[in-house]
Formats: sequence, structure tokens, C-alpha cells
Amino acid sequence: MTNRIFIWVGHPRLESLCAGIADAYQAGAERNGSQVRRMNLSEMAFEMDSFSGYDETTPALEPDLKAWQDNVAWADHLLFVHPYWWGGMPTKAKAVLDRALAPGFGFKYHSRGVKWDKLLTGKSADAIITSDTPPLIDTLLYRKPARRVMKNQVLGFCGIKTHNIVQFGSVKTASDRKISGWIGKAERMGASAAA
Repeated sequence: MTNRIFIWVGHPRLESLCAGIADAYQAGAERNGSQVRRMNLSEMAFEMDSFSGYDETTPALEPDLKAWQDNVAWADHLLFVHPYWWGGMPTKAKAVLDRALAPGFGFKYHSRGVKWDKLLTGKSADAIITSDTPPLIDTLLYRKPARRVMKNQVLGFCGIKTHNIVQFGSVKTASDRKISGWIGKAERMGASAAA
């Protein structure tokens, strides 16, 4: 049983389909006995302009980024929910990963060569991505970049085992019935994560 789940909503607006999907996932997880912590990107405050890479001048983490790290460390299982804009997550969401999923927390490079230690092994994750691009077209035409990056170069790079990466779309053309189906699927995913 997954006892501790951290949900991160990576949408810059508080009111969004991503938030509704996270609400459903959270309800499913809590109904099945999991403790849930949640953070919304829209409520996080941190400096984006001062970050210029990982070196001696890397700025200290602001309280919201430190809280994000603490929640990731606390959790057995993670859910990242974000929209798909220009082939990836929104800039501010990516900045959270740039700043908080940093060397010494998510991974650690070896002093020589190209190998690294995955510092978040033992955790699992789901990701739900919303898009105007229909998932089939995204797969066939673009080779699903957001899903590949999340699985391989974010979660997998840090040692987090991916359970599900789901893309819901097209949001632009979705009927209320279709959106209800996505909400229902998110709730089932949360229940499954708790079990």
C-alpha cells in the first residue's frame, strides 16, 4: 500500500483542468487510505531569473522550493499533473524541476565520467498531461516528447519508477462527457496508487 502521496499541479493557474484532475486523483487516493500532500505551482513563489545553472553560484532554495523537495522526500509515490505547451511543461513548472530536482537531491554525478547516482530510488510516480494536441497525433507526428521526457529524463533519471504516464487530449475539442471520463480515470489512478 502506498501510504504517502505527493501531488504537484504544474499549471500556472489555480483554477484549471489540471487542478480538477488532481482533485479526482487525490479523492481516489485518500478514499483508499493514503496520506496526501499537495502543492500547486500557481501558489509557489520563487526566483526564476537568478538561476543560471548548477555551480558554486547556484542560489539557495526559496521556502516553496524547499517545501517541494521536502514533499518529494516524504512521499512514497508522486503525481505530477501539467499542461503540454510548446512540446513540454510550462516554463514556471520546468523552473521548479531546474531549481529543486537538483544535484545532491535528485541525482549526483560521479566525479569522473558520465555516470550518476539516482538519489530518489524506491519511489514511484504517475504523470498526467493535458494537451490540445490529440495524444495519437502527438505519438505519431512528434513521438510523444512530454511523456518521454517525464518518464526517462526526469523521473527515471532520478531513480523514480514510473507507473503511468497519461496524456488527456484534445482539451480544446473535448466534450463534457469526455472530460468526465478523464476525471474518472484520474480518480481510479489515485485509488490504484493507494492500493
